[in-house]
Amino acid sequence: MYITSLNKNGIAHSLSAFVKNSDKTVVVGNRNLTIDDVANVASYGAIVRINDSPDIFQRVQASCDYIRNAVESGEPIYGVTSGFGGMAHVVISPESAALLQNNLMRYHKVGAGKRIPIADVRAAMLLRANSHLHGASGIRFELIQRMETFLNAGVTPHVYEFGSIGASGDLTPLAYISGSLIGLDRCYTVDFNGQEMDAPTALEKLGLEPLQLLPKEGLAMMNGTSVMTGIAANCVHDAKNLLALSMGVHALAMQGLNGTNQSFHPFIHQLKPHLGQKWAAETMLNLLAGSHLVREELDGSHDYRGEHPIQDRYSLRCLPQYFGPIVDGILQIEKQIEIEINSATDNPLIDVANQVCYHGGNFLGQYVGVGMDQLRYYIGLLAKHLDVQIAYLVAPEFNNGLPASLVGNPQRTVNMGLKGLQITGNSIMPLLTFYGNSITDRFPTHAEQYNQNINSQGYASANLARHSVEIFQQYIAIALIFGVQAVDLRTYAVEGHYDACTNLSPATKDLYMAVLDVVGKSPSTDRPYIWDDHEQALDLHISQIAADIASGGQIIAAINNILSSL
Repeated sequence: MYITSLNKNGIAHSLSAFVKNSDKTVVVGNRNLTIDDVANVASYGAIVRINDSPDIFQRVQASCDYIRNAVESGEPIYGVTSGFGGMAHVVISPESAALLQNNLMRYHKVGAGKRIPIADVRAAMLLRANSHLHGASGIRFELIQRMETFLNAGVTPHVYEFGSIGASGDLTPLAYISGSLIGLDRCYTVDFNGQEMDAPTALEKLGLEPLQLLPKEGLAMMNGTSVMTGIAANCVHDAKNLLALSMGVHALAMQGLNGTNQSFHPFIHQLKPHLGQKWAAETMLNLLAGSHLVREELDGSHDYRGEHPIQDRYSLRCLPQYFGPIVDGILQIEKQIEIEINSATDNPLIDVANQVCYHGGNFLGQYVGVGMDQLRYYIGLLAKHLDVQIAYLVAPEFNNGLPASLVGNPQRTVNMGLKGLQITGNSIMPLLTFYGNSITDRFPTHAEQYNQNINSQGYASANLARHSVEIFQQYIAIALIFGVQAVDLRTYAVEGHYDACTNLSPATKDLYMAVLDVVGKSPSTDRPYIWDDHEQALDLHISQIAADIASGGQIIAAINNILSSL
């Protein structure tokens, strides 16, 4: 996994080195890859092995032979014997066909902004190799093997966040990967296990020689959706973790608020049987099973509580109905991204069996763009729900007897509890709902001499999704602090001590313990998680929890039972 550390201010930093997980090997070329496969390679250092069966090698080689023969015979093929895009009418002679491909990387070395995360570039290389193994691209097996070598050696080209409109694929981002793979020039740089160096030096350290691309190889490498799809795959993987964590936070809040389990009874949801809604109800029942902090009303009883409503407020009672479309939507996005992961996305594509090539548009990243627009929207909905739950927890007029702002020590009158923390959460939630706005419907129609007059903005949408995921990791760290504090205080109200382990459901106890362990705390009968304001720096706790979540650490491990049911 990628390593995170804390600086002296407690701010998490992602280091570029990754720990190789030799226990896992992802084989490419003989089966469909999953989003989990991508995450294992991209973030957790799984070994990559290209299937070396003769059939796979032969179909890749046959597409190369087709291109070689086409160039020798002068057959008109876009981007091979013609110019690119709006200059596709320009005839390219056989003598200039290779120069055309090598020049392509140079004029597309125009990225701007910050470097995108190493995990996303690693995902892109894996997907580019997978795309080429269909044998429809006209690219040498040697180039595909170089991506395998880079991945297993921890060599990652530097790629920038701006430069692709997601129309003819990710031309500019892939130019950086391609130029680095062949060692085109020292201006291409890589991360070599945490050390920055130029690409030719990296090749020398790997024992590889610089290459010159052959006809079609530059176009094949750069004309595809692999970077945006790699980012998207990582974002879907992280979003599923965050969805499961959101359920865990709500289960803590449910117990902190002394809510009822009746709202999740199967009878209700059989009468409105959306798959996501039924999953959310069943999952919440499982999360609450065995808790001594919720009202046990599955038998149809109603524990009327005098001044409080006979039924829970909507943020508790309507949780399955609210979560349902989010769950269904994320799973639908996952299916679409997995199809994109396993597609051939360059142009033209070669039908070796019939000795013909077809000009088309598989490079358009519309599925990625729309999917990532939707993913950001769903993340905003998750944040909105948690924000309401936090407001419920801190308001003494609504929270069924908890202290205002979840103050720990009531004897110290200057304690303000989690008041400031709620405001920080309030500052983040609107950003997440704002990020839920679409970008795929906002594009230039005049791009590249009006050739790319429809473009997906898939790369931009995926990068926005990456930002949204990272922000939500910070937000859910805050929500977990509220959840842990709330159940400690509810335990005191019920039992006269603060160790929530004695009353939590078994499923949420694991999450509770993981959060406390990450921030260096232990359950206590004498004090809740937060006692006096001055005893801890909550910004440090936020960064510690968020870093653990981002690295797939023990907090994610604590909700694996939820993930496995998705």
